[in-house]
Amino acid sequence: MAKKYFFLSDFHLGAPDPASSLVRERKIVEWLNAFEDEMEELFILGDVFDFWFEYKKAVPRGYVRLLGKIAEISDRGIPVHFFTGNHDMWIFDYIPSELGVTLHRAPIRRTLAGKTFMIGHGDGLGPGDHGYKFIKKVFASKACQWLFARFHPNFGIGLADYFSSKSRKANREQDAVFLGKENEWLAIYCEEQDAAKPTEYYLFGHRHLPMVIDLERGGTYINTGDWITHFTYAVFDGSKMKLKSYGTSPIIHGDGDPENC
Repeated sequence: MAKKYFFLSDFHLGAPDPASSLVRERKIVEWLNAFEDEMEELFILGDVFDFWFEYKKAVPRGYVRLLGKIAEISDRGIPVHFFTGNHDMWIFDYIPSELGVTLHRAPIRRTLAGKTFMIGHGDGLGPGDHGYKFIKKVFASKACQWLFARFHPNFGIGLADYFSSKSRKANREQDAVFLGKENEWLAIYCEEQDAAKPTEYYLFGHRHLPMVIDLERGGTYINTGDWITHFTYAVFDGSKMKLKSYGTSPIIHGDGDPENC
C-alpha cells in the first residue's frame, strides 16, 4: 500500500483550560495512532500549543502524551515536520532535539510524489494585519526573547497565557466566518504566489476554518482547519489530495472539492 502525506494544525493545547485541553490532546494522539502506519511524512502546521516558551532549564508542563507520540513516530523513521505558529513561535531547540522533528519557521516548498507544494502555518502572510506583522518582528527579535527569559517561568508563562487568551477571545467571531475568496488573506497570498511561481497545492493552517479554494491559475489553496472545533486534516496519497475530518462533519468552505482537491 502506498504511503501518504498528512497535514494538520492548530491544536492550541493548554487552552482554554487543562481539562478540555487534555481531552483534545487524547483525540489527537488517537488520530496519530490510527494513521501512523500509513504515513510517509507528517506535517504539523503550527499553533500546536496556545503558548510555548523554552527557558534554558525549563519548558511548559504538560502535553506529554502528544510529545511522546510524535517522538515515537519520528523514532520509527517517519519524517515529521513541525512548523512554528504565532502562538508557539518561541519554540527553540527542545522540540527538534527531543522529538527528532524538523523545525520550520517559514513556509517551505516541496515536491511530493511529483506534485509541487507550498506548506506553512500562514500567520502574517497576505495583505492586512499590519499590527500583528509588527508584533511578530518584535517577538522574533533576540532582545525580546532574552528579556522575556528574565521572568520567572511562573510569572512569564502566566502572563503569556493571559494575553493569549485575550487574543483568542478577540478573534473568535472572525475565526468562525468565511470571508469569501476575495477577502481571505491567505487565499490572496496564494493567488500572488501562484502567479509568480505556479504550484499545485498550498497547505496552511492559522485560519481555523477548513477551506478548499481553487486558484485562478490552477493551484489549490487548502486550509487544514483546527482541532478545537473542526478536527480536520489533509491527506495526499500520491495522486489525490483530500481534506477530511476525524469524527465530525464540519462545513468545508470555498469552491473546491474536499474529496478531490
